Amino acid sequence: MLLICMARRAFLTGLRSPEELHGKREKDSIGGNRRAEWGVGQCHRWSWEVKGAGVNDLTVTAQNRITERDFAFMEDYHKPDQQTVQALRNIAIRLRINSIKATTAAGTGYPTSCCSVAEIMSVLFFHTMKYRPEDPRYINNDRFILSKGHAAPALYSMWTETGFIKESELLSLCQVDSALESHPTPRQQFVDVATGSLGQGLGVACGMAYTAKYFDKASYHVYCLLGDGELSEGSVWEAMSFASYYQLDNLVAIMDINRLGQSEPAPLQHHLEKYQKRCESFGWHTIIVDGHSVEELCKALSQARHQPTAILAKTVKGKGIPAAEDKMGWHAKPLSKDMAEVVVKELQSRVVNSSKRLYPAAPTEDSPPVSLRNIRMPSAPSYKTGEKVSTRKAYGMAIAKLGRYNERVVALDGDTNNLTYSEIFKNEHPNRYVECYIAQQNMVSVAMGCAARDRNIVFASTLASFFTRAYDQLRMAAISESNINLCGSHCGVSTGEEGPSQMGLEDMSMFRALPTATIFYPSDGVSAEKAVELAVITKGVCYIRTSRPENAIIYNSNEDFHVGQSKVVYQSKDDQVTVVAAGVTLHEALAAAEHLKKERVYVRVIDPFTIKPLDAKTIIDHTRATRGRIITVEDHYYEGGLGEAVAAAVVNESNFTLQRLAVSHTPRSGKPQELLKIYGIDRDGIVQAIRKMLNNSANAK
Repeated sequence: MLLICMARRAFLTGLRSPEELHGKREKDSIGGNRRAEWGVGQCHRWSWEVKGAGVNDLTVTAQNRITERDFAFMEDYHKPDQQTVQALRNIAIRLRINSIKATTAAGTGYPTSCCSVAEIMSVLFFHTMKYRPEDPRYINNDRFILSKGHAAPALYSMWTETGFIKESELLSLCQVDSALESHPTPRQQFVDVATGSLGQGLGVACGMAYTAKYFDKASYHVYCLLGDGELSEGSVWEAMSFASYYQLDNLVAIMDINRLGQSEPAPLQHHLEKYQKRCESFGWHTIIVDGHSVEELCKALSQARHQPTAILAKTVKGKGIPAAEDKMGWHAKPLSKDMAEVVVKELQSRVVNSSKRLYPAAPTEDSPPVSLRNIRMPSAPSYKTGEKVSTRKAYGMAIAKLGRYNERVVALDGDTNNLTYSEIFKNEHPNRYVECYIAQQNMVSVAMGCAARDRNIVFASTLASFFTRAYDQLRMAAISESNINLCGSHCGVSTGEEGPSQMGLEDMSMFRALPTATIFYPSDGVSAEKAVELAVITKGVCYIRTSRPENAIIYNSNEDFHVGQSKVVYQSKDDQVTVVAAGVTLHEALAAAEHLKKERVYVRVIDPFTIKPLDAKTIIDHTRATRGRIITVEDHYYEGGLGEAVAAAVVNESNFTLQRLAVSHTPRSGKPQELLKIYGIDRDGIVQAIRKMLNNSANAK
């Protein structure tokens, strides 16, 4: 009967159309890692046949590979023997002991949060997950993300159990020369992304699971451990929606429902049925377990099939610490030395001698090798000088071009692909385009997951103004040293009639504050394509700032560009003022220079190309050549943009006069040229600023 139900379910779900399965991708209908791709006008067929009245056989015919894990759910659950159960319990006890010792030695940390997840982590790492403990970043390993990053000592203690960390190292927790930080960072090989800003781990896990299922077509699974406090974060539910929509049946979220938050109980406390309804309403297979029962955890994790699975583990915060169990006031509070000694002694007495030692299962060897080195455009840009194209369209054409020559180039968007022009990539490479819809926080997290372990070259785009919503995710991406490439279109008041809510006017200040970020600000189609090419080979978070208006191509197709190297695009030996401008304002500056040339006023114009790092040397050298006079022009607010970057670069230069032109207050709807004029960053505004600077210099004499 069980097989009949399974066959019937598989058959019925197999009747879905390609459109229902999101175009070019077929989602698993029975769980595991079954894969199939839609061809042009056809699909891979799956047939199910039940033979005989007794249902002795189940025959499956398919046109592509089925992995061993695909049918694991059909087998009866094999309950672990008593020795295994006891060994898992012992590991959980040792996790508590080592977490207490580490946090007490450090005088900081979250021992009660570690104690509630001990059995969960024991079962995950020594019963469920498949990985090489000696090689944490091995491409075939199952992935694990500790979204509740404050339980890091439990994670470190777990890797002590695997032998990867020496137990003595745990006592260096939070020391300045230790890689064991309060919250996980990739300074440790077993950490893919930094966590600790709550609510973000599941989105990253979605990116990893999506990569496993649709890009790698591999067997590895992704496990994410969340706390109940972070379930108040909207980004968690963005991720839940994403995982369900894309049927990420290789993703398991374990939710540590320990009832207590930092300063108050969590909103739903131990009402697990309410959590269950929420998870199920988002399309997740949901299982409630006693989070301190290794038997229940083993069984629940073995049943994670068909769809993304949420395991709601009812736990006790501070489990094993009698004075702190299920009590407020113990969050982020290590035990005193005397108290720790008493608790550790009691916990040690609970360890039952067992001759059985547990080892992680070996991973399935089916992830394809990937090389992301020496990625270059196969040919020069095809634009002609004077041709008009927007930098946002040039971006879309560039990533599509790059995608033709490397199958690991993937693109994400937040339901703005017709504005960012990532639709060009989508149309050419539909199997490598991921629609994240209007959930920008999750989009950035998914991008991080897709890029983890150097599996993909990731480009994610939306309007520049909407990246502000995901700033915490961007901040964590920088801490994680993620190699993700982001494009923000519709920058500045040149966006025009769409109005201030759609205008990116804070984006440069936002990205400049990220220590690992590189900011490209292309001014034409050629430099936009070069920015895309350079972003691929530049480590860290790369941001490409694009604009809505169409402007003329000013660079030859063979122009060479480098990160941190500006371009002097207009000059003469008689130049009197240096103007630094980028994007649409570079074209306004060139128009101003041409206009003033008729009056025998000569202007030098510099395109910085990258705002961070800024080519300070070139700017300083040319400003000296124009008698210390420099003007910056930007379609951005005054705070944090190009002008401030240049001001910081020239602050120690004597006899420099700097004037900054930028958007001074909240704009309104209007035609792009009207708005540029209102804020004095059009040709006429630049001409006026140059004349004023020269007049002031003359009067000073």
